[in-house]
Amino acid sequence: MRKYFGTDGIRGKAGKFPITADFFSKLAYAAGKVLTNRVGNIKKPSVIIGKDTRVSGYMLESALEAGFSAAGVDVYLTGPIPTPAIAYLTKAMRAQVGVVISASHNLFQDNGIKFFSGDGLKLDDSIEIEIEKYIDSIEGLDSEEIGKAKRVEDAQGRYVEFCKNTFPRNLNLDNLKIVLDCSNGATYQVAPKIFSELGAHITKVGVEPDGKNINQDCGSTHLDLLKSKVKEVNADLGIAFDGDGDRVLMVTASGDIVDGDQLLYIIVANECVQNKIKGGVVGTLMTNLAMEEALKEKNIPFLRSNVGDRYVSEMMDDNNWIYGGENSGHILLKDIHSTGDGIISALQVIKAIQERKISLQDAVNEIKLYPQILVNLPIQTDLNLDSEVIQESIKSAETLMESKGRVLLRKSGTEPLIRIMTECKDFDKAMQANQLIKNALEA
Repeated sequence: MRKYFGTDGIRGKAGKFPITADFFSKLAYAAGKVLTNRVGNIKKPSVIIGKDTRVSGYMLESALEAGFSAAGVDVYLTGPIPTPAIAYLTKAMRAQVGVVISASHNLFQDNGIKFFSGDGLKLDDSIEIEIEKYIDSIEGLDSEEIGKAKRVEDAQGRYVEFCKNTFPRNLNLDNLKIVLDCSNGATYQVAPKIFSELGAHITKVGVEPDGKNINQDCGSTHLDLLKSKVKEVNADLGIAFDGDGDRVLMVTASGDIVDGDQLLYIIVANECVQNKIKGGVVGTLMTNLAMEEALKEKNIPFLRSNVGDRYVSEMMDDNNWIYGGENSGHILLKDIHSTGDGIISALQVIKAIQERKISLQDAVNEIKLYPQILVNLPIQTDLNLDSEVIQESIKSAETLMESKGRVLLRKSGTEPLIRIMTECKDFDKAMQANQLIKNALEA
C-alpha cells in the first residue's frame, strides 16, 4: 500500500503536509536515489522540473531543486509548462526523471507532484512504494557529487514545435475560428502559439494567471465561460484545457459540450474511415456505456481499466493498443505521445473532422451518450463499501434500472470523497438509482 501517492501522484493543500517544502525536499532526494539507481551507472543523472501557474509552485520548485541536488542529480527547470511537455522533454533531453508541480484541475489552494520515467511514462506502483521507503533517509554527499541547476531557456519552443508536428502538413487551421480557454494554467502561453501558428483565428480566455486564479470559473471543469465566448464571437468550436494541460474538453459552435469519451470516439471513428485503425480502445470504469456499444458496432475491441490515466496507459501497453482515454478529457494516443496531452488531442480531433469534411457537431451527433449521474459525497471516516447495506443498495439500483444500466461506487484517489455513478438510457431511473445508493451511504 502506498502511503503518500494517490492515483495521480501526490496532492493536497499547499503548505499543509505533505505539500510542504520540507517534505518535497525529502521526496526529491528519495526519488532521485531510487530512479537513478534503476537506470544503471550514469555519470551525472538529471531531472526536468516543470510547474503550472500556482503561487505555491515557487516554494515547491525550490524544495525539489534542493532535494534532487542533494541526491547528486542535475536539475533543469522549465518554469510554467504543460504536464505532457515535461513527459516529452524528459525523453528528448535524455533525463532520468521528469517532475511536474501541479494539482491539475483543482483550485490554487491545492498543489501536488507527478513523476515521469525517462521514457515519459507515469511511474508504476512498485516504484512509488520504493520511493516512499527512502523519504526519511537523506544522507550527505561529497561536495563534488552534488547536482547543479539551470533553466531550460527553449523549453516552450521545443514543445510548441513538437505539438505542431503532430498535425498533418496537408491540413491547416486557416478557416477555423477557435476559442481557447487555457484555465489560467500551464497552457496559457503555448496553446495560443500552437493554434495561431497553424493558422487558426483564435480568441483567448483564461490566459491571465496571477498565481491564484488557475481553474477558477474557467477551463475544462467550468465550461460556461467557453460556451458563452464561442457564441459571442460565432466561433466554429471551443477548446478548454485543465490547469496542467493534460486534459481537454471541447464545445461545438452551438454550445454543446463534447466530453472525453466523445472526443476519443471521433478520433477512432476517423481512423476506421481512413482504414488506419490499429488494435482496440481502453476506457475506464467511468467510460459511457454508449461508447462501448458504438465501438462494438464497428468491431473495435474495448476494455475498461481502473479510473486514472496511468491505469489506462498500462492496459494499453499490455495489449499493445494505441488508443485510450477517460471521459474527463485525458486522451492517450500512444503512436504520438507517451502520455495524455490536451493540445495534441484537440489537434487530432480537428484532424479527424477535417479529413471527413464534417463539423464538430456532425461528429458528435454520431455518438449519443447515455445519461450518467455522478455524485461526489464527502466522507469524514473510512466507509466500508463492501458492507451488506451498501451492497444491497447497489443491487436495488441495478434492479431499478432493469439491468440495462451501470453502477460504479468508488473512493476518490485524490480527495476525501465517495463517487457514486449511475448510468442508464432512462435519465429518471439513473437519478433514482443514484439517490437510492446515496441514502444508504448517508444512513
